[in-house]
Amino acid sequence: MAYEDPKDRSVSDLLQQLSQQTQTLVRDEMRLALLELQDKGKRAGIGAGLFGAGGLVALFGVGTLIATIVLLLATALDAWLAALIVAVALLGLAGLLALGGKKEIEQAIPPAPTQAIESTKQDVEAVKEHVAHRSDPVAHR
Repeated sequence: MAYEDPKDRSVSDLLQQLSQQTQTLVRDEMRLALLELQDKGKRAGIGAGLFGAGGLVALFGVGTLIATIVLLLATALDAWLAALIVAVALLGLAGLLALGGKKEIEQAIPPAPTQAIESTKQDVEAVKEHVAHRSDPVAHR
């Protein structure tokens, strides 16, 4: 295509070309964004899988550590008693954690931001009072 001086083209031709180029640019940018999101999604999925695998291996490590504690206690006590002591300690810890979690959840309920709602209501009332005060002809005298 030969180079055409924009000064020789009509305004409608230039606007049509601008429209076409804008559409092409938007389509290309959307394709690029889609490819980027697909790549990031794939990486996030792989990362989540690796994170989950790490958690599973850590769980096995904790189990092995607990078994080590039972075996250590079994050198001084009967094996069943050592296992019972460790089990009771773990269940006690689980109960304490559950109570702490329950307390946190109770503080989060209701999920509505009650302080922000109350503050907004106060702001609305203040604006209403200000508008009522300004529209009162007696107040301006």
